[in-house]
Amino acid sequence: MSSTRVATLIGAPTDVGAADRGASMGPEALRVAGLTRALRERELEVLDLGNLNGPGNPWQPPEDGYRHLPEVVRWNQLVHEAVYAQLEQQRLPVLLGGDHSLSVGSIGAVARYCREQGRKLRVLWLDAHADFNTSELSPSGNVHGMPLACLCGFGPAALTGLCGATPALEPSWVRELGVRSVDAGEKRFLHEQGLEVFDMRYVDEMGMRQTMEQALAGLDSGTHLHVSFDVDFLDPEIAPGVGTRVPGGPTYREAQLCMEMIADTRRLGSLDVVELNPAFDVRAQQDRRARSRSHRVAVRQEHARAPPRVAPAGRQRSPRPRRPTLARQGLNHRPATPARLQ
Repeated sequence: MSSTRVATLIGAPTDVGAADRGASMGPEALRVAGLTRALRERELEVLDLGNLNGPGNPWQPPEDGYRHLPEVVRWNQLVHEAVYAQLEQQRLPVLLGGDHSLSVGSIGAVARYCREQGRKLRVLWLDAHADFNTSELSPSGNVHGMPLACLCGFGPAALTGLCGATPALEPSWVRELGVRSVDAGEKRFLHEQGLEVFDMRYVDEMGMRQTMEQALAGLDSGTHLHVSFDVDFLDPEIAPGVGTRVPGGPTYREAQLCMEMIADTRRLGSLDVVELNPAFDVRAQQDRRARSRSHRVAVRQEHARAPPRVAPAGRQRSPRPRRPTLARQGLNHRPATPARLQ
């Protein structure tokens, strides 16, 4: 019998929980980018289950504090069922989003499985945002800003009770990393619940290695590690294809070290990859501009002999923006006593 681990790809092409359209194209973009090949090169057997089929995006304003709640609930039900089925078969489910509201379903399924198997759970939440809003705190009602709060028991019953137990997660099971954009009310709520937040101020001061050592501390053979990776965790200079860009994120090398240290634990049991939005990708924008320019050239052949336009000489590449200082937001992490976040 082969001992090769099987990773299953589960596409959830929806943006019903997001502020912008386009994350629904994420699953196919990840496939086109070569995700299957990359996983196989790391000695995983890959089974692509295709895409789930859920409701469309009605693109309506919030109702009772939530945008598109019935659609969000249905998508999470589908994700929950698909992820749980793969865990039962001892496979590594990889959710391809879609927006981050889908993590209610995926992590709910993981929490249910760990509860039934008597295993501990650690959730590593890689994101530029805390995603700990509620309908009372959210200025937009977009559920992709609320999934972690829902998993911790704060939200509509249709989401908080999805895995059969409320809450699905205890705050002490979660480590948030890369946070650099938090709403004011959300910040106070994070303090109250005592979540461990390693913001970018902490990463800047302590380095990615020490940050990851603390975030992963305590993992053992009885722990299931789930990583929920929002692409906006990365600095937009290296990952512009997201709907909610926040400058000052991890560099390519910092992100590489983060992923290497996760792999070194050999505890990864499930993964979300969410919020990739090809509509905001710089290369896609360049392609659209190129097509537009080609069209203009084709329909204006009479100007073919006009002098060519010359780009200005000496154009300098703009410097990388400085990372925002989150001390002003009061989220810089104090590892010894997380409740003392200033």
